[in-house]
Amino acid sequence: MKEYNVLQYGAAGDGATNDAFAIQHAIDDCAKNGGGTVVLQSGHTFYSDSVRLRKNVELHIQKGAVLKATSELDGYIRPNKLINDPATAPIGNPVTGKPSFVFIYGYEADGCCISGGGTIDANGHAFVQRKDRYYVTGDFYPRPTAIYIEKSNNITFKDFTVVDAPFWTLHPAGCNDVLIDRIRILNDLDVANSDGIDPDHCSNVRILGCHITCADDCICLKTSRGNSEYGPTQNVVIDGCTLVSTSAAIKIGTEGVGDFKNITVSNCAISRSNRGISIQIRDGGNVENVSYSNITIETRRFCPDWWGTAEPITITAFDRDENTKCGHIKNIRFFNVTAKGENGVLIYGSPDNPVEDVLFENCRIELSKSSKWPCGMYDLRPCLEWGVEKYANSAFFIRNARDITVMKTKTRWGELCDDYAHAIDAADTQKLELLRFDGAAAFEELEDIKLQNVTLCES
Repeated sequence: MKEYNVLQYGAAGDGATNDAFAIQHAIDDCAKNGGGTVVLQSGHTFYSDSVRLRKNVELHIQKGAVLKATSELDGYIRPNKLINDPATAPIGNPVTGKPSFVFIYGYEADGCCISGGGTIDANGHAFVQRKDRYYVTGDFYPRPTAIYIEKSNNITFKDFTVVDAPFWTLHPAGCNDVLIDRIRILNDLDVANSDGIDPDHCSNVRILGCHITCADDCICLKTSRGNSEYGPTQNVVIDGCTLVSTSAAIKIGTEGVGDFKNITVSNCAISRSNRGISIQIRDGGNVENVSYSNITIETRRFCPDWWGTAEPITITAFDRDENTKCGHIKNIRFFNVTAKGENGVLIYGSPDNPVEDVLFENCRIELSKSSKWPCGMYDLRPCLEWGVEKYANSAFFIRNARDITVMKTKTRWGELCDDYAHAIDAADTQKLELLRFDGAAAFEELEDIKLQNVTLCES
């Protein structure tokens, strides 16, 4: 495969000169000749405006090389402007649309690839400002996405590092056959919306062996309104990842106008996160056939600026607003999940749309107070009726659900909080089945299992 050296195209690689023209020229020549590898050489920092990947082009950032994004907003590609009407493409459109600004962009770029042991510096701190000691945001929204690849098949991202993203880091949309293998995403834990990986209306996705530290969600499956011309997010495998997040480490939703199905998550370690695993359905998309296995979760409460109150597992289905009817969640499985944190499992549906058919088998849930922030609450945002609601924390808190099975599972208590309560607190639930369940209340005067308007299955 032919290699294209960006230094030979005039790139300075000195960290100050804008090398976008040279890099893009090399990419375009590579594509015109049927594909190959564009190489950014070790020992250089390539400061650059946006670049556009092409079909069958591999952008190879060698170990010791840095590709650094420009701090000038005018240097970014605007996908809305390219794909839609240039006169009406907005700046700072809602997050449900296509990205407003992108550093590395690809459209109909089948077979494209980003690889190498080098680093993409997304230069996020050029676009944010501190709100308080725990939280950094910007004065326009959304800020630049680091990597956005749309309507492209057979694409690969492997063996590189991204740092300091100002917004979402890696966002494939409308793509089929996506391999994300052993990449590192190292974003600051106080930069709002700096998601790690956001597959959006994508099929046949493999996310393998990645390490992600970021504010907001580490891995978030989406079916956004802005890309609703594409199909469901389906056939997704997430395996062997280590994750730290100020929101959810692994999440489905909340942007979900399309369906999510056939998703397998295994062998992951989640630590120091505000939430562990989250399924949040607020739009019309449905979720079914999701399996989580061999996962460890550690949660702690971050400041109230972030969604979540240290729930290790959250499954919720609420209408986003009075004009939006949310989809249905069913057939969710948890096997061999060990969770320790400041809160317990939350399952909360709607009276006319219960969460359905959820199994916990060989799981262990321990609540232990560890942060300075208050406990005794659950975060139900975003939705029409509720926000952060005051409830005593139980190992399992279940509302408006059906066919829930808790099997060979233990609940325990560590460092106690006054707002800790029951092993199971369930209400308005049909067919709750407890098989070889082992759990007690946090305090002797409380019921171990509190049930209200619950139909139990015979064990």
